[in-house]
Amino acid sequence: MGGGGSTQQLSLSLILPCFNEVQNIENTIRDVQQWFAEDGVDGQIVVCNDGSIDGTRAVLETLQAQMPNLKVVHHEKNQGYGASVRSGCDNADKTWVAFMDSDGQFKARDLRRLLPLTQTVDFVTGVREKRADAFQRRLNSRLYNMLVHVVLGVHPADINCGMKIFRRSIWQTIRPIYATGALVNGEMFYAMKHAGIAWKEAVVPHYPRVAGSPTGANLGVILRTFKELWRLKRARGAAATKVAESVAVSLG
Repeated sequence: MGGGGSTQQLSLSLILPCFNEVQNIENTIRDVQQWFAEDGVDGQIVVCNDGSIDGTRAVLETLQAQMPNLKVVHHEKNQGYGASVRSGCDNADKTWVAFMDSDGQFKARDLRRLLPLTQTVDFVTGVREKRADAFQRRLNSRLYNMLVHVVLGVHPADINCGMKIFRRSIWQTIRPIYATGALVNGEMFYAMKHAGIAWKEAVVPHYPRVAGSPTGANLGVILRTFKELWRLKRARGAAATKVAESVAVSLG
């Protein structure tokens, strides 16, 4: 693909973070494979099974035996959405890396909407056209977006949209250090802000969940996000202070 546009030469690792998605994961993987075949993508699928206890692992092992381009990474214990995204991206081999929720609420073919923008930037994020979620989840997301905007000073329209694509060469720059939960996206945008990496947005569809239960509105997930946000802001602030002190010393 070079920089974007045509998918005929696209070299892409698609990451699927996964926790207790036994009812959805096979359909999601097959959907990705279908898009790869339709658009001639040189594609790799990396599923990070984040300590699932519902039979997801057995499904993945069966599919892995059938699909040479499927890599599965297992966390023996649940570590969180952010840790799952990070492990998946660490195992990506292709020129471009995308990640997408594995619950069926995104379709791999909709990455076509993001690809043209990769001609001019190294990171493109989706914006859900109309969220197919319950009111409480939409409210939580709106409040979270506002909080991250204020605390971290980053301003994507839909920071936790579960569809993003970036050039693999920037991964070590944007790789999250502190976030193991939902803050993973916020930390990546924060890293891009400080590294001067440009990004763009594209509107994507969001589909209703047809099976399984979401975990994002879980109280434990929300509390973890607040804790990680505080740690990230404090750590980044301390690092900036240390750099400033070093500069001051060097200038005498």
